[in-house]
Amino acid sequence: MDEAIRLRWVLRDIRARRFIISPLDPADVQKLSQMGCIEIHNSLPILTAAGMDEI
Repeated sequence: MDEAIRLRWVLRDIRARRFIISPLDPADVQKLSQMGCIEIHNSLPILTAAGMDEI
C-alpha cells in the first residue's frame, strides 16, 4: 500500500516536473518504467498514457 501511494506521488511529481527541484529515486523511476507508466526521453522521465491513467 505504501509503495503504491509513493509511486503515485512520483507520477504527479513527473507530471508537474518537480523532479528538476527534487531528484527522483532511481528505484522508483525503474519500477515505473517497468510498469509502463513512464518513458525516458533525452534523460527526462515522461508520463505515458498508462501513467496518466494511474494518476
